[in-house]
Amino acid sequence: MTTIQQNLDTVRRQIAQSAQQCNRDPQQIQLIAVSKTKPVMAIQEAIDAGQRRFGENYVQEGVDKIQHFADSSFASQLEWHFIGPLQSNKTRLVAEHFDWMHTLDREKIAQRLSDQRPAGMPPLNVLIQINISDEQSKSGITLAELPVLAAQISTLPNIVFRGLMTIPAPEPDPERQIAVFRQMEQALDQLKADYPQVDTLSMGMTDDMAAAIRAGSTMVRIGTAIFGARDYSSATH
Repeated sequence: MTTIQQNLDTVRRQIAQSAQQCNRDPQQIQLIAVSKTKPVMAIQEAIDAGQRRFGENYVQEGVDKIQHFADSSFASQLEWHFIGPLQSNKTRLVAEHFDWMHTLDREKIAQRLSDQRPAGMPPLNVLIQINISDEQSKSGITLAELPVLAAQISTLPNIVFRGLMTIPAPEPDPERQIAVFRQMEQALDQLKADYPQVDTLSMGMTDDMAAAIRAGSTMVRIGTAIFGARDYSSATH
């Protein structure tokens, strides 16, 4: 058994335990393995261990990995999530290769993604990123800005508005973590009344996964606990 397989088994157990503690079905929570800066060999080990959903932060690096696995026998089973900040000059690559985009925060980006999505592909699933802790260094919009952007993007033909994503400020107190995540849960519940297709809450990483699950997360983005510490020296944007 590889270390990555052992790590995946541990993370899956933790997800199941966190879900059961708050009377949720573990099947409602999808694990996104954040593979940024990691080599294709590490992703292959995760695939061999049954993992099918991967998150990438850097456009070109992600596209290279998607293309590497495109001819594999399991390519159709893989799901690729773009989870990093996106500049408008990189939208075409995301539109042409990824299945999900988690970090939408501008109408211009949404319009470009819709325009550039190839005709033969299903619509791109998108999440609006909320800067829930109001950090200057973080991307995302405020909850007050959400209704306008949601209305703007929901009519675009080649993307599907699926929900919300956030990366809160680090918070060591689990109860405070939950309180922040609850704001996201409430916002998603409000959206569901107007947008029936909305069903996704992408929140929770290695250090706050349990709190996110307790507050209704449907996707957790886990990197270090699966792949180990990252080496950013060779990252390609």
